[in-house]
Amino acid sequence: MSIPAFATLLERLLFSPGRHAKLALLRQWFETQADPDRGVGLAAIAGELSFRTAKPGLFRALIAERTDPVLFAMSYDYVGDLAETIALLWPRDARANAPPPGLAEVVETLELAARGEVPAIIAGWLDTLDAGGRLALIKLVTGGLRVGASARLAKTALAEWSGHPVNDIEEVWHAVPTPYLPLFAWLEGRGPKPDPEGQPVFRPLMLAHPLEEADIANLTPADWAAEWKWDGIRVQLTAGPGGRRLWSRGGENISASFPEIVHAMDFHAVADGELLVLRDGVVAPFSDLQQRLNRKSPTAKMLAEYPAAVRLYDLLFEAGEDLRPLPFDTRRARLEAWHASAAPALMDLSELIAFDSFETLESLRAGARAASMEGLMLKRRDSAYEAGRMRGKWWKWKRGTQNVDAVLMYAQRGHGKRSSFYSDYTFGLWRDDGELVPVGKAYSGFTDAELLFLDKWVREHTTKRFGPVREVERGLVLEVEFDAAQRSSRHKSGVAMRFPRIARIRRDKPAEEADRLETLLAMIPGR
Repeated sequence: MSIPAFATLLERLLFSPGRHAKLALLRQWFETQADPDRGVGLAAIAGELSFRTAKPGLFRALIAERTDPVLFAMSYDYVGDLAETIALLWPRDARANAPPPGLAEVVETLELAARGEVPAIIAGWLDTLDAGGRLALIKLVTGGLRVGASARLAKTALAEWSGHPVNDIEEVWHAVPTPYLPLFAWLEGRGPKPDPEGQPVFRPLMLAHPLEEADIANLTPADWAAEWKWDGIRVQLTAGPGGRRLWSRGGENISASFPEIVHAMDFHAVADGELLVLRDGVVAPFSDLQQRLNRKSPTAKMLAEYPAAVRLYDLLFEAGEDLRPLPFDTRRARLEAWHASAAPALMDLSELIAFDSFETLESLRAGARAASMEGLMLKRRDSAYEAGRMRGKWWKWKRGTQNVDAVLMYAQRGHGKRSSFYSDYTFGLWRDDGELVPVGKAYSGFTDAELLFLDKWVREHTTKRFGPVREVERGLVLEVEFDAAQRSSRHKSGVAMRFPRIARIRRDKPAEEADRLETLLAMIPGR
């Protein structure tokens, strides 16, 4: 696939707002494009490409040599996106008549080129491309596609195209290097399923459904185990002969951000837990953990001020044995025995809560906010560990106020002291047909530091502009807290929130895992 063909794919993904439409585009692309280019494009969409010799600063330097600095500054201020500004301003060289590069050619050339050769190579490619092709090339190299297609969406498209379960694809994803030739061979029936062979790969997590009052009436206390829902981020710890990795719930490798945890993973197992900042056994507020998130090289001072730890929930593998088919009670017993034997540093067990009635649990849940916890988790004692959200197996029973995890859709500048920030946020939930529909707007609840993060994220992930409003890539989840939900004919979703505010930014959660509209509708009294 050439860069122009990839540019066409990106443009269609960008202007196809529905999830189903994006999936159809990706399925068609996997079907019609040849190896190795389709694998390179897949890696770009999944955010798996990285070039050590070509960074955004290189493109800034190249355009500075070719345009007036005042014109560039004014254009960048208006457009708001570096790649798009450069693509539009780049003066095409009429003497350039070389064919546009293929995706695999770009990757191979940049991997083999010396640092001093890269500027001339990239400038030559930009000279041969039109504005759309230049934009695609810059996005490919810098990793900022922003077309509303995530790694999870790409894997889902692979599953639909090939007929293989998406969880099977997740199991082998990190064991296959770009451009995924063994993966495509397996999906097309031309080769065996890739074998991780002891590599520290990510296994899809089991997730919980929100517990509603109507659900409680059908539950028998003796069938369920209860534990606290800790206010951190869900992680998976994978360690063994092939290496060590700390994964976020979405399968992102966050090992570099928490080196002390990785150092403590001196075992051969796969565990599920909650990453927290822990001081003298006391869980710190989530805002403390946020200081560590996305820090690729934390300083010694940061490690000391925000000490990370993991509270373990479950054991998925032990010395290569797959424990996931076993009942929760059995896995819990294995977890306790393994923890006592391995004694991993910086890791403890999430306490199981003894109870004989749901009234007892309700009183505990009422105090969760004061204890800096999100609420309770209920896990059926005979449940196997199954990837995804399996209704009736695990429940999350959040604390008193109502909360949903919503996806940021639009942002608008604020007023007064906030007039220079994008501080008014419209968010949405997923309908069953895959469309994201707005359900509310909030402009409070976040700290000054979170406002700076949100403003920067909005500017860097804008896809469209409507006067003072920016539409953004569907890639950031916000936990929204509100007093009540009610029917509303004025909203496309059919529901409105009363006094919504941003409880926290869920940088750990993929947009595809945000709540469904049905979850919010179920919170309407008397429904």
